[in-house]
Amino acid sequence: MSFENKSVVVTGASSGLGAVLAESFAARGASLTLFARRQPDLEAVAERCRAAGGKAIVFAGSVSELDDCRKLAAAAEAEYGGIDVLVANAGVSMWARFDETEDTQLFRDLIDVNYMGAVNCVHACLPAIKARKGVITAVGSIQGKIPVPLHTGYVASKHALQGFLDTLRGELDSTGVDVVTALPHWLRGTQLRSNAYAQDGGLVGEGRRGHSKESVSLEACSEAILRAIDRRDREVVIPWKLRLLPWLKLIAPRMLDRIVSGEMKRQG
Repeated sequence: MSFENKSVVVTGASSGLGAVLAESFAARGASLTLFARRQPDLEAVAERCRAAGGKAIVFAGSVSELDDCRKLAAAAEAEYGGIDVLVANAGVSMWARFDETEDTQLFRDLIDVNYMGAVNCVHACLPAIKARKGVITAVGSIQGKIPVPLHTGYVASKHALQGFLDTLRGELDSTGVDVVTALPHWLRGTQLRSNAYAQDGGLVGEGRRGHSKESVSLEACSEAILRAIDRRDREVVIPWKLRLLPWLKLIAPRMLDRIVSGEMKRQG
């Protein structure tokens, strides 16, 4: 699996899965454009990418702003002559009961980042990707296919993203562009949970239980996503056994509700 001299754009690249994805691409020779809000953190990731054998430039901005996404695409094209792969990875979460949330702004924020952030990046990068018959990848979630308590806004945003990608895939069928959807489970080693929105619109913060033994390492998730991009797979569920959950929703929805509710109680 090689991405030698492939121009790869990664959003949410300053930490967590985005940073690990960037380094994994770099180790395979990719030419990276890294995008996130925090410039110093991006620079640190870029240095690690260069040390791993890749090329890297950074662009600080917000996926919620279409103009920033257009500037991102322009920067990648100016530096590398085009875009072969987009990985729309930026995301935020929530951890709160709906009937305890103080207002609905956090739902707008979740949509702005998790859904519109991906839409903005795809819209800005698509002409360049079509020119190279490249790959659009978005990091969704298995929660884009099943209901999960305490995550109403997050689940809704990921369902929207899933619908967008599935429909876009059909529209681009004759263009040579492939759309890959990554659907991971809980990930170890990220700040996504402590940075999740709480019921007051602030952040959950530290102090909650860690994820269960079923959680997935960032490295394993990254490798699975790179393999899916290399093979131009339609979808990758991480870990693979969770592919059964959407089927369970169809044939035994109440059983699925009990399983998921029990898991959420264990997560605390």
